[in-house]
Amino acid sequence: MNALSRLPAGIDPPPEKRRRGARNGPFGVLDIGTTKVVCLIARIEGDGEPRVLGFGWQRGRGVKGGSIIDLEEAERAIRAAVGQAEEMSDTQLSGAIVNLSCGQPDSRLLHVQWPIGGRAVTDADLRAILHEGRRRGTEDGRETVHGSPVSFTVDATPGVEDPRGMVCDTLGARVHLVDASQAALRNLGACLARCDLEVEELVSAPLAAGLATLVEDEKRIGATVIDMGGGTTSIAVFSEGQLIHTAQIPVGGWQVTNDLARVLSTPISHAERLKTLHGGALAAADDEREMLPVPLVGEDEDHIARVPRAMIVNIIRPRLEETFEFVRERLEQAGVAKEAGTRVVLTGGASQMIGARELAARVLDRQVRIGRPRSVRGLPDTAGGPPFAAAIGLLAWGAGEGRPVVDVAPGIDRPQGSIRRLYEWLRDRL
Repeated sequence: MNALSRLPAGIDPPPEKRRRGARNGPFGVLDIGTTKVVCLIARIEGDGEPRVLGFGWQRGRGVKGGSIIDLEEAERAIRAAVGQAEEMSDTQLSGAIVNLSCGQPDSRLLHVQWPIGGRAVTDADLRAILHEGRRRGTEDGRETVHGSPVSFTVDATPGVEDPRGMVCDTLGARVHLVDASQAALRNLGACLARCDLEVEELVSAPLAAGLATLVEDEKRIGATVIDMGGGTTSIAVFSEGQLIHTAQIPVGGWQVTNDLARVLSTPISHAERLKTLHGGALAAADDEREMLPVPLVGEDEDHIARVPRAMIVNIIRPRLEETFEFVRERLEQAGVAKEAGTRVVLTGGASQMIGARELAARVLDRQVRIGRPRSVRGLPDTAGGPPFAAAIGLLAWGAGEGRPVVDVAPGIDRPQGSIRRLYEWLRDRL
């Protein structure tokens, strides 16, 4: 007998705390990056929180700067990660929620007005004003992935979060759009189709990282999430509880590894090891005396050079400094520096390098903390650190977190039959 069956007669059990948009039954998420592919399979429990049923991880292949450059290699990595998660969970996926990091994602804020004519605002009005924003923001060769309201204005009353049911003559909205290259999105869809998977939803990678690492007060008062991945660094700015800006910089941990390999003439694998074990942006007093073994590329195994740790720091620091300077420039260009507040949260694998936090604080002139993702039931301990923030954030999205009042989220093209193409062509136009 469970606890609910012992409730006194006439007392109903507490309702499930299921958020709007939360998934029913097992669902999958895919974080496809330059250096790794992560698949998680989970279900939403009675309290509205996800429980991981299966976990898969593979070294990234066929992806560069977030975009697919080799379909066959990317397919192998995705199939292997998904296969691990499916075997662990005894579940077969037909689709997944996928992170958006391909196609040079960009975002913009638009101010849109819609005539209401003195009646109450309806769901149809919200959809109409968002579609109008999407129409205005659409550019050739780009596809809108997210379209969500930041805030509404009801006649002369600004700052309205949900205007449904309110009477007005004109409804205004501040609409945030995220778009990406259509060609890159088609390639992503084609790659997933080769893996027998549908792209059920696309979620901006820095948005997912923010859902995993930010607390509610940070989202409300203003914060910037910097997700330092293997091939890219992504930015998400939150204010008043909403995502208001995203950007992506084609620099990540892989570039640091490449710098070490090139300057030290050492194999890529050893450069990665040096970065992981000894890398950092902060110098220590004994760095000149601490000598590290460095095998030279193409030389015999017993031909080992030795370099001071100070040299490793001097190679890594300029690259990290450049990355944070790019972030600062993007925030200034977007005009959201004020709304972003004074709080920065660093996450992603490259954020773990010693001194990254201190260097970011100096370059950005903001308070910085390392964003460790929330704990998730059933998730292996090895998958709970900053490198897995985006994947954990995708789980939060699947649980219904971060969803706006109404969203514009088109699907991704994938190979399909002629009847289905005809149906979707008619549906889109009618």
